[in-house]
Amino acid sequence: MSPAFALGVLAGLSVAMPVGPVGVLLLRSGLVDGVRVAVAAACGIATVDVLYAVVAVAVGTPVSRAVGEHAALVRGVSAAVLVVIGVVGLVAATRQAAPDPGQDRTTTAVRSYGRFVALTAVNPLTAVTFTAIAVGLAALVGGAGSVVAFVVGVGLASLAWQLLLAVSSGLLGLRLPPVARTWVSVAGSVVVVAAGVALVV
Repeated sequence: MSPAFALGVLAGLSVAMPVGPVGVLLLRSGLVDGVRVAVAAACGIATVDVLYAVVAVAVGTPVSRAVGEHAALVRGVSAAVLVVIGVVGLVAATRQAAPDPGQDRTTTAVRSYGRFVALTAVNPLTAVTFTAIAVGLAALVGGAGSVVAFVVGVGLASLAWQLLLAVSSGLLGLRLPPVARTWVSVAGSVVVVAAGVALVV
């Protein structure tokens, strides 16, 4: 294992393993929507982590400075997005029973991928963590081959962790009755709203 790849794995796990609002939504997706939709969501999260890794090795210092200078704006936008997502999910969960995870969800999976790409991109925790960890580690990476190894390490580590959460929650969701999935959806939405409010308090 090359040092650059090992640093990438470390950075990817450092960003992926703390379960924040996006992690809660991923678990909720698995429990309520099933494995396929949750796997698509996990791929969306890992995609953004890879993009952040590319930015970290390309223009890490300017990005770090920009995030620090506009931290309040980033928090405000992220809080608004989280609250809206949480409220929409809460309203939907209280109006209808949770869907059957065994149904075909090809279109929903595509939508889930795009949704989680957007959510992860505006999540301040992802940006701040990559600024504090990945940018510093990326500074130790030199040469095109090492840069590629670093980015691949980030992507594989992030994807592996997100898939673990997605598949585990999806398999557990198969055992839950519709009423339980509805309550899980409500609880997950409430947590996301609370996380959004906490960003601006």
